[in-house]
Amino acid sequence: VQLQAFGGGLVQAGGSLRLVCAASGLTSSIFALGWFRQAPGNEREFVAAIRWSGVSTLYGDAVKGRFTISRDNAKNTVYLQMNSLKPEDTAVYYCYVLRWGRSTATWGQGTQVTVSS
Repeated sequence: VQLQAFGGGLVQAGGSLRLVCAASGLTSSIFALGWFRQAPGNEREFVAAIRWSGVSTLYGDAVKGRFTISRDNAKNTVYLQMNSLKPEDTAVYYCYVLRWGRSTATWGQGTQVTVSS
């Protein structure tokens, strides 16, 4: 499975952005997709994840109530709607995929999100 992430950009505090992660390849093997982020000098931080089937989602404490993860199975795409953005949300956002039978994640390239105060 290959991942392509896009949708980042520059936005003012309080604004919104939507990130997109498109999967290709053996998508039938997908168990879950999600997002991490990493700001300069910080460790990679969990943002959100969604099961490829069913309705289960999971969010990091820093984004609960502001970010929403969703998916479109027909398009093999996962979305991260980010509302009420704060300067501390500034980071490179990476999408990842977990596959059945694999113990490690596959990562896409990052997309930069910058929130100005």
